[in-house]
Amino acid sequence: MKRMLPVAELARDVRFQHVRVEDTVFDPRNISPAAQTNGLAPTAVNASDNARGLMHGIFVGEIQALEGAGRTCFDFDTGDAREQAPFAMKLDMARQCWDEARHVEISCKLAEHMGSEIGEFAEQTLLYEAACNPDPVLRLTGVNRALEGLAIDVFTTMKNFGTTLSDPVLEFCEDWMLADEVTHVKMGSDWLRRLTLKDPDRLKNALEFQRSVDKLFSFGGFRGEHDESPVHLARNFRRLAGFSDDEIAELVDIAAQAYADAQAQQQIQADAAAAVAVAASAN
Repeated sequence: MKRMLPVAELARDVRFQHVRVEDTVFDPRNISPAAQTNGLAPTAVNASDNARGLMHGIFVGEIQALEGAGRTCFDFDTGDAREQAPFAMKLDMARQCWDEARHVEISCKLAEHMGSEIGEFAEQTLLYEAACNPDPVLRLTGVNRALEGLAIDVFTTMKNFGTTLSDPVLEFCEDWMLADEVTHVKMGSDWLRRLTLKDPDRLKNALEFQRSVDKLFSFGGFRGEHDESPVHLARNFRRLAGFSDDEIAELVDIAAQAYADAQAQQQIQADAAAAVAVAASAN
């Protein structure tokens, strides 16, 4: 079997529709005024559709998390060298595969419960692409700390959504998966510190890679502290997963900057549209 499997060779059937990460990140709808509102609020007109879209995103994310953890077990030789993965770390990744396989099944059933089906929404593959990094430490920060950390926030949000709508199935399932995600992030936090204990430069580079992934998934305010963010930071669960208060504060700053950037882009677009209108009326 091939090591370092590229994203283009992932096994998918005809139901899955792939969209490039670049198309998702730079989609102009992400900085539109509509994107700066909480689409999961019970009063939101499209709350049900938005929740189904997020649930489908969780489903394909769990598939990629399963694939990424499995690749980490296989892609690296076992050992303590820089380019290797310790046997105990591979055991943790194998345990994560078990969890993620269960999450795929649960998420598929939840999508059906919410009136959706596989392929109704597109799949972007940033999670797996982060898991393709040839450095096992960067995989830990990109996947287990950044993207699994996002999963903590998303599952908490969906659990609360189920509570608000008095949906015990959604609430229970999200709460169950949330407990696993806290464990996955904690494994990433612990192994990051162990593998970089005597290499501060490697730790610095790994945390910078994590920040880059976190910025991509802030999506102009998708995750943040203000009321209009669909997904809020789950501070207490992140602490349980090994995040320090300083790291949580940095995430808040990243989310706030992403929101401010989106608003600035909105203003630029509005000014450009106004200039075009003025020029048209002058003619």
